[in-house]
Amino acid sequence: MSDDLPDLRASHGDRDRVVDALRVAAGDGRLDAEELDTRLERALGARTLGELAGLTADLGPAADAVLVLEQGGGKYVKEGPWRVPARIKLRAQHCRFTLDFTHAVITASVLRIDAEMVHSKLFIVSSPDIVIDADGLNRTYSKVKLHSKDAAAYPLLRIELIGTLVHAKVIEKRPRR
Repeated sequence: MSDDLPDLRASHGDRDRVVDALRVAAGDGRLDAEELDTRLERALGARTLGELAGLTADLGPAADAVLVLEQGGGKYVKEGPWRVPARIKLRAQHCRFTLDFTHAVITASVLRIDAEMVHSKLFIVSSPDIVIDADGLNRTYSKVKLHSKDAAAYPLLRIELIGTLVHAKVIEKRPRR
């Protein structure tokens, strides 16, 4: 959702993202059952992005506002209903990372991935309503293969990749049906 356009009409997807964020907050113990019910009712009836933003504002950026992933060798997979932070710092040497957004809880419209990868691979499992921008990557003997160039005009999530790849690959995959 865009914080700078509070009067913009909310879409079904905007409401769904807030409902998911509220359920995660309740699961974390930041909302009790009564407060969750009240906020869910307000989220489903919200007309603007400003109304929706007010429902999660006091939940603030959670402890996972920045996810740090550092690994030397091996494999790392993030999948299922994980909460997408605002930023991911990815440091990888000789490893394979998979970030699967198929069932992820997306609470913001932009995710910035700061990647420093050497002899590693990053697989991003996305959908047609996710756009990946790799223009901020410096590449040395590296490859970037993306499908999201033809994504929706108003994406659910925009992933901005920045950083350095050395003998590394970033590959976008679509989930199997």
